[in-house]
Amino acid sequence: MMKYKLALLSTVIVSCMNAQQKNTQLHQIFDQYYKESNVLSPLNATFNGIDGYNDQLPADDENQLKKIHDFYIKYSNLLKPFENQALNKEDRISLAILENDIQIALKIEKYHEEYMPINQLGSIPTYMAMLGSGTSAQPFKTVKDYDNWLKRCQAFSRWTDISIQNMRKGIKAGIVLPKSLVVKVIPQLQKLAKNNDQSSFYEPIKNFPKSFSKEEQNRLSKDFKDVLGENIFTSMQKLADFFQNEYLPKARSSSGINVFSNGKEMYKDYIFSMVTVDKDPEEVYQLGLSEVARITAEMEKIKKSIGFKGSLPELFEFMKTDKQFMPFKTDKEVLEAYQNVHDKIKPNLSKYFGITPKTPFEIRKTEEFRAASASPQYIPGNLPSNRPGIFYAPILDPAKINITNMDMESVFLHEAIPGHHYQISIQYENTSVPEFRQKYTNGAFVEGWALYTESLGKDLGVYTNPYHQLGALGTEMHRAIRLVVDSGLHTGKMTREDAIKYMLDNEPVSEQFATAEIERYMASPGQALSYKIGELKIKELRDKYKIQLGSKFNIRDFHDTILKGGAMPLTVFENYMDDWANSIK
Repeated sequence: MMKYKLALLSTVIVSCMNAQQKNTQLHQIFDQYYKESNVLSPLNATFNGIDGYNDQLPADDENQLKKIHDFYIKYSNLLKPFENQALNKEDRISLAILENDIQIALKIEKYHEEYMPINQLGSIPTYMAMLGSGTSAQPFKTVKDYDNWLKRCQAFSRWTDISIQNMRKGIKAGIVLPKSLVVKVIPQLQKLAKNNDQSSFYEPIKNFPKSFSKEEQNRLSKDFKDVLGENIFTSMQKLADFFQNEYLPKARSSSGINVFSNGKEMYKDYIFSMVTVDKDPEEVYQLGLSEVARITAEMEKIKKSIGFKGSLPELFEFMKTDKQFMPFKTDKEVLEAYQNVHDKIKPNLSKYFGITPKTPFEIRKTEEFRAASASPQYIPGNLPSNRPGIFYAPILDPAKINITNMDMESVFLHEAIPGHHYQISIQYENTSVPEFRQKYTNGAFVEGWALYTESLGKDLGVYTNPYHQLGALGTEMHRAIRLVVDSGLHTGKMTREDAIKYMLDNEPVSEQFATAEIERYMASPGQALSYKIGELKIKELRDKYKIQLGSKFNIRDFHDTILKGGAMPLTVFENYMDDWANSIK
């Protein structure tokens, strides 16, 4: 009997050693995957704070697209032998995340996203303007940093030419943007094409580091003016002219991708890419309708409690137009109001979160060149370089900003703290997992978490008056409406105008805001679904564990476990959280 036990123990030890050996090999693949992904996506490398790629900007020509395809096929094949190996828990998670990421990339590549490389939301031209301002991820600390940026600017000319070629292919194939989006892109490009002292592209030479000599400053100032004039402004104008004269007449009048020959399959695959699980569009549509009905009932209760005698749409109109909800006169007051939300929640954060980010955090006004089409937004920071995570607030006219229209309190919780800044920063700071996993993201987890944190508002010390409560329900309603209108647009149930009307009928937003949102969903099919589907999964698991664990359930531990694990596909996330609950049981 003892010999048997010793033999069994020996077998277990050998098995564990083999598994450990496989883990080492697997981590080598993880590391190589991340390094090669930076070569293929140097802009991502810059945003991730990875040096060595800040002078590069590849264009999606046939050679580049083949490299990307071969990259994913190569790693798909390299990972297959590990699927049936005895891996430890963390490596099983990492393997599942990477396989899901590769699966999505190979699903989506056949839809030729390079045919529509620019839209009104964000694209290489607007990213170049953001990076070139000197206040974003592109470093401007050394002379080499400045020269790297000039090389990247020179590469923008080729990017422009290849993108125009690809858009012409899209015109021939009938894969083009809707007209309503193109007319928003044109003024963006025209503004970026203006070569004057006010251009954000000149900011780096207005703010040289003090260590630069006069000779270096003079040389770089001249080089900036030459390179920007020849490459950036000329290319921006070329793009603006192309969109105005050639692309706009060929743009489509339809709203959704259902009009494409493979539109039905395309939308299902886009849903999978955004929510990381298969969802039928009709199921999404019906889920949206039921959530809209539930949240409407909650709003009716608050309407009754405040004694408002009219209908919900009349209450929305009151909230949209009454001056008490538009208290700001200056940009500074708007930014201070967001800071005030931060100050309110600070004393309560430790009750619900045991871990917090080390990455600095700032609140900033969105740059003027993109403010007109921007929503409040979070841009991740980078701890090694001490670059802060930034919450950007778009301010066109402070007097028109309504504190309940996309409620300022819930927006801050979502975009900043404890939403995106906590989740993304803590994940980026976790050096115990492979690098690719530190930077991995998917909408269902990242946006699902951020939306979930909005529901913590009362616990954290905000939503103290009924109008903010209505505003918070309004932001939740907004995400529920997205399920209806996104699936409605891209299955042909709704036109752009139908979707705008549905949004206006069900939440207190302006027509300008509703229009910008609907056009966002038209530009990025399926992305808007991720928020609600991810949030509902987190709430479902929380409620399940409350029942399973009873008095052993601790909300702070629940939150910390989510944040420590980082972003995962939803099926992987559920298994990970089940393991946590089972360890407590």
